[in-house]
Amino acid sequence: MAFSDRELLARILECEAGGEGDTGMKAVACVVMNRVQVDYGEYGNLYTVNEVIYQPRQFTCVMEMVGGQYNMQNVYNMRPTEVQYDIADWAMAGNRLTNLGFALWYYNPFKPTCRDNFPSAVGELVIRIGDHCFYNPTAAYADT
Repeated sequence: MAFSDRELLARILECEAGGEGDTGMKAVACVVMNRVQVDYGEYGNLYTVNEVIYQPRQFTCVMEMVGGQYNMQNVYNMRPTEVQYDIADWAMAGNRLTNLGFALWYYNPFKPTCRDNFPSAVGELVIRIGDHCFYNPTAAYADT
């Protein structure tokens, strides 16, 4: 199934951060758009929302199977509302959350604390928003 960048971003927002409120969804949208815009490192050759989201092993919501089980919560099953489309439009227009820096990663640690670095030493904790920890690239990211 082929989705436009807007549709795919709205679906990933619902799937990855639908329960995190507007700020949580905006933060996830910023990470996706930061990966589109970064011109070096692992994401430096990805130029569209589709390329970023469909990059292998990046977003659980793109995987149809997780741990040998069908993943019911995937982008293909999502039905975004106007909220997700509005946030997708907001991010694609170049808007960003100022307290997020240039975060390229996030994850839910399923505990009250965030790791200082993620994934490994290429990302450094910048902020926690809701259940997700967000990470800015370190100088080591350029070598990925």
